[in-house]
Amino acid sequence: MNDDLRFPVGRFDVAAPATPDMRPAAMAAIAELPARMRAAVSDLTDPQLDTPYRPGGWTVRQLVHHVADSHANGYIRLKLALTEDEPTIKPYRQDAWASLPDSRLRVSISLGMLDAVHARWSSLWQALEPAQFARRFRHPELGLLTLDTHLQLYAWHSRHHVAHITALRKREGWLGIG
Repeated sequence: MNDDLRFPVGRFDVAAPATPDMRPAAMAAIAELPARMRAAVSDLTDPQLDTPYRPGGWTVRQLVHHVADSHANGYIRLKLALTEDEPTIKPYRQDAWASLPDSRLRVSISLGMLDAVHARWSSLWQALEPAQFARRFRHPELGLLTLDTHLQLYAWHSRHHVAHITALRKREGWLGIG
């Protein structure tokens, strides 16, 4: 598999240090995601939305719905870490979720969901005291994650999936990339 198609912005390194000076750019990436996603899918037809972004990959439509699902989970994980002592979060089967019937709905539904979730999520990130970024939660597969790492992960995730769509548009010659 071509890593450039699968990881157009590179892989996320969960072990890489997440430092306070990285927070503003990461918060901006999260705040900007709804507009960037909307621009990435603007004017796409249903057949284009139903095109896999890479061979064997999800369709553009599934990507949009996946990001809404994932970021809703990310928002809840932040709230859990702020209100509980090192909670263990529940992972979910992303491929199974992407195959559920709601992943065939109009992308406008998940774009609206992203608007709402990201408005609240961004507000909460901005309101954190510096010490709160050291709070942690336990991911059953990744271990203990600080909120600093969680912030960086979702900033990467935002760029990652928008890049899937914009790269597909460029490869296919679909004009109007946002």
